[in-house]
Amino acid sequence: MSQRIYYTKPSITDLEVEYATDAARNGWGERCYEYINKFEELFKAHLGVKYAIATSSCTGALHMGMAALDIGPGDEVILADTNWVATVSPVEHLGATPVFVDILPDTWCLDPEQVESAITPHTKAIIAVHLYGNLCDMDRLLEIGKRHGIPVIEDAAEAIGSEYQGKRAGSMGIFGSFSFHGTKTLTTGEGGMFVTNSAELYEKVLTLSNHGRARGQTKQFWPDVVGFKYKMSNIQAAIGCAQVERIADLIQRKREIMSLYRERLSAYPDIELNAQHEGTVIGAWMPTVVFAQQTGMTRERLQTAFQAANIDARVFFHPLSSLPMFKARLENVHAYSIPLRAINLPSYHDLTIAELDRVCSVFSTLEIV
Repeated sequence: MSQRIYYTKPSITDLEVEYATDAARNGWGERCYEYINKFEELFKAHLGVKYAIATSSCTGALHMGMAALDIGPGDEVILADTNWVATVSPVEHLGATPVFVDILPDTWCLDPEQVESAITPHTKAIIAVHLYGNLCDMDRLLEIGKRHGIPVIEDAAEAIGSEYQGKRAGSMGIFGSFSFHGTKTLTTGEGGMFVTNSAELYEKVLTLSNHGRARGQTKQFWPDVVGFKYKMSNIQAAIGCAQVERIADLIQRKREIMSLYRERLSAYPDIELNAQHEGTVIGAWMPTVVFAQQTGMTRERLQTAFQAANIDARVFFHPLSSLPMFKARLENVHAYSIPLRAINLPSYHDLTIAELDRVCSVFSTLEIV
């Protein structure tokens, strides 16, 4: 059997190894935050924001950011039904109520009309998730948020390299959050980033991120509030520094892979890949194929075909409201329909043309109604 093709792998070079080795050997004592501070500076410069805090995960960044917005019991948070559970977990941990609404059929992101219909006096925030590197309609969501006095949060975990009207994903809402998991375009193994242009929110999250110890506090080991421990390690940040230095190439390679898939799969008129509208540039983190309903294609048939070819292919996210801890929202028709006829394709940086062609050849073996 042919060698297995994985759906994702990180791109690690001698530069990452060099920085991580230096952090492991020398990044202690007075240098224990050196790479963390550098990583935050590099990342906020890339994004074009004023403040950044490195975290242990995107989930942690979301948790602290929402806590700093005083989201808690009795509050409602609107988000798309199509998401990974990491987006809704902090809402639950804070005691707030998630309100799941449907997605748009082309971008697979939050439907602004559904958002506005779901707003109540209890709505405390809207979370815009840029799914698979696709982009939410930020102009409409920000306008809705401004009109109703509701902050818009960006979950840009999957959106490194995505741009909306010249602005990078994660830089437009009250705050943004990023993931640097090993599957992402930019990785630190595990890790994330909180970003914002609000000085007030930054100070609140900075305090929360250090067990509630404000940086202006003169008493040693004196927390002012109960905080969190979502710090990134100096060694992880060292890897992140190298990745940010290479970020243009990492993003470009993702876009090249997406372009190659579009070219190879254009022969199949009944499938769609990640939508890219005028004024947007998608980061192309996860190329995804959605079959038209009339084809009769199913997720299970796709999984079987790719498994037979020794190729990893991820399923499209299940609706959050279909999970056992939530109440089903069957009225979210796109969130429930699209995952049944979709698949994520391999897209790691070192994917060769021969491997990509192997992936695309699977489609010729499928019997489409």
